[in-house]
Amino acid sequence: MPRLLRTPAAVLCACAVIMTAAAPATAAHRHDLIVNPSAAQPAASSNPRAPESATPRVVSGIVRDAGSNAPVAGATVTAGDARVITGADGRFTVPAQTENVTLRVVAAGYFDLDTTVSVASPNGSVVELVIVRERAISEHAEVRSAAPGTAPATRRVDPAEVLRTPGALDNIFRALQTLPGVVATQEALGYMSVRGGSPDQNLTLLDGVEVHDPYRLYGLASAFNPDTIQRFDLATGGFSARYGDRLSSLLTVESRDGAAGRSLGGQASLSITDANVIVEGAIPRVDGGSWLVSARRTYYDVVADLVSDQTFPGFNDLQAKATWAPRAGRKLTVFGLRSRQGGDFRVDDDDVDVRFQDKTQNTLGWARFETTIGSRGHAMTVVGHSDTRIDAGFDGLFADQARRSNAPGDVPVRQATVRYGYATLVRDLSARQELSWAARAHTLHAGAEVHGLSTTLDFSLLGDRNPNVNGSSLQGGAGLPDALRSEIRSTRGGAWVEDTWALGRTVSLQSGLRIDHVGATRETLVSPRLSAAWSLGTSTRVRSAFGRYTQSPGYEKFGQTDYLLDLTDPSRVGLRSQQALVASASLERDLGTSASVRVEGYYKHFDDLLVGQLESEPVRLARVAGYDFPGELQSHIPTDAIITSTPSNDGQGRAYGVDVLVRRTTVSSDTRLRGWASYTWGKAEREAYGIRYPFEYDRRHAVSTVLAYQLSPRWELATTTRVASGFARTEPLGLRVAGTADTTDSDGDGQRDELRPERDADGRLVYMVDFGGVANLQRGRLPAFFRVDARLTWRSSSRRWEIYGEVLNVTNRQNAGALAPRLAHDPSSDRPLLTEVREQSLPLLPTLGLRVRF
Repeated sequence: MPRLLRTPAAVLCACAVIMTAAAPATAAHRHDLIVNPSAAQPAASSNPRAPESATPRVVSGIVRDAGSNAPVAGATVTAGDARVITGADGRFTVPAQTENVTLRVVAAGYFDLDTTVSVASPNGSVVELVIVRERAISEHAEVRSAAPGTAPATRRVDPAEVLRTPGALDNIFRALQTLPGVVATQEALGYMSVRGGSPDQNLTLLDGVEVHDPYRLYGLASAFNPDTIQRFDLATGGFSARYGDRLSSLLTVESRDGAAGRSLGGQASLSITDANVIVEGAIPRVDGGSWLVSARRTYYDVVADLVSDQTFPGFNDLQAKATWAPRAGRKLTVFGLRSRQGGDFRVDDDDVDVRFQDKTQNTLGWARFETTIGSRGHAMTVVGHSDTRIDAGFDGLFADQARRSNAPGDVPVRQATVRYGYATLVRDLSARQELSWAARAHTLHAGAEVHGLSTTLDFSLLGDRNPNVNGSSLQGGAGLPDALRSEIRSTRGGAWVEDTWALGRTVSLQSGLRIDHVGATRETLVSPRLSAAWSLGTSTRVRSAFGRYTQSPGYEKFGQTDYLLDLTDPSRVGLRSQQALVASASLERDLGTSASVRVEGYYKHFDDLLVGQLESEPVRLARVAGYDFPGELQSHIPTDAIITSTPSNDGQGRAYGVDVLVRRTTVSSDTRLRGWASYTWGKAEREAYGIRYPFEYDRRHAVSTVLAYQLSPRWELATTTRVASGFARTEPLGLRVAGTADTTDSDGDGQRDELRPERDADGRLVYMVDFGGVANLQRGRLPAFFRVDARLTWRSSSRRWEIYGEVLNVTNRQNAGALAPRLAHDPSSDRPLLTEVREQSLPLLPTLGLRVRF
C-alpha cells in the first residue's frame, strides 16, 4: 500500500499559513512551507563561527520533510550566486550578500521553495525550511516532468502511480510502458524497448547499484516493491555522464528509509501476482536510525500445490534496509535483498506436451556512506555485491501445424521435439564514489566506479529449430549451436566529471565527460555529454541534450536480450563496445496550474552493434550439399545464408521520432479528473548483411492514456487505454518442400546423412513455410494493438484501507504478439493453404486487490 499521508491536503495547507505567519517569507508555490525561528540555533553546527569581525553574514539551518519532519539530504539551497548542497543531516550554511536574501530550495521529489529571509544580525540567521513532497498534497499518483536543469526525456514516476495504474500489476516496467517512447516487447510482460533500442540496452540502478535481473516471473512482476521505493526516474535519452555502459535508457530507483519518527509501523497488500508485508520503525536507543523489512511472496502457487502434484512458478523476496546518522552531516546505510524463484510443471493438451523447470536466485547487498565536505560539498561511497543465478529450460513435444501435405481431410500432425536449457551466473562486485561541490553558479560532480564481473553461460538446444525467426534468436533460431559453454571474467570501470552552470535563473548548462575502460575488450572509451535548459518565463521550458553512449559486450546483459551470441574471449575475436550518438530537444509548457504539455524530438545513430554473423560460404555450401533433391525441386532448397551465434560488430542503425505527453495533476481535493496521455511517432531501422531493414520493435504510432476520475471521496474509477500500430515482423514468402533425413540410404547412393524430399504415406510431397533469407527480415507488420484496462477502487475515510477490482483487456480483444502459420488442405491447388492465427495475446482477466496500513 502506498504511504498515504494521514493529514488531508487542506490541513497541510492550513499548517503552511500558521507556520509562515511568524516569518517574513514569500512562497513561490502555494504548497511551500517555511519556518524561520530566528532565535533558534542548529543542534550541531558543522561550521563553528569565527569572531564577528571576521565572519560575513550567513544563513544556516536545516531542510526538513513536511510530512515526516526528517532532514532532507542532497537538497540544493541557492542564495544569489551562492549554492550549497545539504548534507546527510539536512543542514546547510550559505553566505548572505544582503540583509534580505532570497533562498531557493530544490530537491528531487519535492515542490520547489522560494522564500526571503531577513539577516539583520551580523551573526547571521538560522532557519528551518520545510518542503512538501509532490505526492503528499494530492494523495494521488502522477507523472512528473524533469526537475529544472535536467536533460530532456527524464520523467519521475511516483511509486503510488505504479500501484494505481490499471494494468500495471504493481510492476514499474508495465507502468513505464504507458509513457511516450516506451513500448512493451510482449503484451503480458515488463520487457521494454525505448526509442528504438533493444531491451538489453536499458540500465537499471537501485540506490546507485546496478541490478542485472530486475524482473520476477519472467517479466510479469518486477524486482521492486513500490511500497518500499521513494521514487523512480526514467531517462529515455540524454542521461548524465555519471552513468554509462548502456545505449538507450536509464531507470534510477531510490529506496526509501524506514519511518524514523515511529517506534513501529507497517502495511500489507494482496494483488494478482503476490502478497507483501512491510514492517518499519526507528532503531531503539539509536538516535538518527531507522529500519525497514519487507517480505513478498506469490500465493497462487501455494494454493495450487494443495490440489496438484506440480510446482507452479512462484517467487519470494526478503528485503531489509537500515540507516544511521552517527553525527551531523554523516549517514550510513546498509541494504540486503534475497529473492528465490522456481517452478516445475507440465502442460499436456492436444497441441503441447512440455515440462518446464526454473530455478532462479538473486542476492543483492550494498553499504553506502554519505558525508558533507565543509558547507558546500557532499561525498557518497557505495560498495555492492550481486549474485544472479538462473537455471531453466523445457523439454517437450509441439504439434507442428505448419508442415503437411495437401492430402484432403485431417492428416497426422507431425510432433516437433525441442529440448532447451540454459544456465547463467552473474557475479558483480562493485564500488562507486561520487563527489559534489557547489561553488556559486556552478555545481561540480565527479566520481568513479568499478565492476569486477564473473559471468558464465551454459546453453543447449536439441531437436527441431524455429524457421520463423532470426537464426540467432533465443526462440529456437536455426543458427543456434547445439551446445555452448562460455565464461568471462573481466573488470569494467568508469570515471566522470560534470559541471552544471546556472546562468542566472533562466538558463542552465550541463557539460560532462565520461571515460570507460572495458577489460573484456581492452578498450578505453571517451563519451562527452552536453545538455541545456532554458526557462522562457514561468510556464515554458526548453531543454536539449547531446551525447555519446557506449555498451560493452557481456553475459550480464543476457537476461534482457533477444539473441544468443557467443561472447567467449571478446578481445581475441576483435569485438568492440557498441556505440550510439543521441540528440534530443523538448518544449514544455504549463497549462494553468494543473496541466502541462511536453513535445520532444529525438535522434539516435547506432554504430558497432553486435549481430550474429552469416554462416561462412564453405559452411553454407556444405549445408546446401546435404539436400538430395531432384532437379525440379532444386528451387525448394534453402540456399540463403543463415544468421549464426558468432558475433560481429557489423550492425548499424538509427531511430528518430517525436513524443508528446499531456498531463493533468491533482491540485486540490476538488480535482476529480487526473492522469496523462501520450503519443509517439517513431521510426527505427537497422543495417547489417548489406541491407537496411526495420528494427523488430519499430512502431510508427503509439497512443496511451491513463485517466482516473474521483466518483466520490471514497470511490475512484481509472482506465488505461493503449492503441498502437503493429511491430515489424518477418512474414512468410510462401511454401517450400520439406526435407527429411535419409538415414536408410533409400536411394542407394551410399549417403546416410542427406536430406531428401519428405512425402506422406500416399507419396504426396510435404510442405513447410518459407520465410526466405536475410533480405526478407522484418518486411511485414503485425496487426494494430488495442487494449483497455479498468479499475474501481474504494478507500476508507482514514485512507488506511483500500480495496479494488480490476479487469485487464476489458474488450477481450485478441491482440497479436505473433502470427503463427497454419497449413490446411487446399482443394484448388497441389499445395496446402497457408493461413495465420494470432498468438501471445492476453485474455480478459478480472482481479481483486487489497491494501492496508497499520
